[in-house]
Amino acid sequence: MMLGFLLARAGVQVVVLEKHADFLRDFRGDTIHPSTLELMYELDLLEEFLEQPHQELAELRGVINGQTVPIADFSRLPTHCKFIAFMPQWDFLNFLSSHAKHFPSFELRMEHEVTDLIIENNRVTGVRAKTPDGELDVRSDLVFGADGRSSTVRDRAGFEVRQFGVPIDVLWMRISKHEEDPQQGLGFFQHGKLVVLLDRGDYWQCGYVIPKGAFDLIKARGLSQFHDELVTMAGFLRDRVAELDDWSKIRLLTVQINRLRTWYREGLLCIGDAAHAMSPAGGVGINLAIQDAVAAANLLAEKLRQGPVSIVDFHKVQRRREWPVALIQRMQAFIHRHVVTGRETSSKSSLPLFPLLLKHFPILRQLPARFIGIGPRPEHVCSPAA
Repeated sequence: MMLGFLLARAGVQVVVLEKHADFLRDFRGDTIHPSTLELMYELDLLEEFLEQPHQELAELRGVINGQTVPIADFSRLPTHCKFIAFMPQWDFLNFLSSHAKHFPSFELRMEHEVTDLIIENNRVTGVRAKTPDGELDVRSDLVFGADGRSSTVRDRAGFEVRQFGVPIDVLWMRISKHEEDPQQGLGFFQHGKLVVLLDRGDYWQCGYVIPKGAFDLIKARGLSQFHDELVTMAGFLRDRVAELDDWSKIRLLTVQINRLRTWYREGLLCIGDAAHAMSPAGGVGINLAIQDAVAAANLLAEKLRQGPVSIVDFHKVQRRREWPVALIQRMQAFIHRHVVTGRETSSKSSLPLFPLLLKHFPILRQLPARFIGIGPRPEHVCSPAA
């Protein structure tokens, strides 16, 4: 959606194909980081964007072995917004699409599910989509694959996917929120276990990290024991954990970290999770995808106004975005190994070394704040405005 917005803003004829009839789905990625908010400022959309319902988080905290530890302080970032904004992703998509529709060269087609690529003379020349009115071929000079970690586009293109082992999965569920609950931004760590709570207004979106492949074992133990495990981590949920009275209310997110060896071929370029699936660690996935979109628009928009672009141009996009992605993926893998699935400490109330340093030396909190909030090689809008 961001790429479609930027290309249409530059005067490029663009169509965005969306599988569903609306955006009202549980994306599990509702964090709008300072790097993305800075892009909204550069597009002169920030003031209106912040009028949408959202919550703001200037400091990221965690409860580690019973002790509250400030982890990241966003208040000193060199950005206009020194906080993470929590906004349902459907609201973000609706906001972007409503502004993209102001450009005459932008078209959004809902209920258009891409099922295949059109390939002629070894070049991608469009996509085949399933619509309410039957099958449709959409021809184009360039196809962007932005259809996520289960990408049909990258599958049909025959791209090689490099998988990096991940030792965790995540269970997602809703639990009602009370006025006296702790404020936004709490993760509960306890001896290698982790519960994350995202504020959705009248309920918590709750993520419970489990060892990979352990969901069947957890179900075999029964709901009662699962409730006890949640309460052990986040005691204030005790009076409402029984809301999870059926396993159908608990959804499994299979965590992946992978990356395409090559993101492109003639007529096709993948971005976002289609090019590099991210772990939920740090909540950076949506923001990295948007950075990809900005980089692609910066490098390709002017050329697309004049006609087709070459595979050399696609290589420039991958070269610019690949090392920041790889760096963050390595950091995510480190977090999985040493934080989420780490060994127990000698005392139930003791803190590991890094959280201990963060607690007592506030200046250190700026490091994770910059890495999470801005990330390596942040992009800025340089594409033209027609």
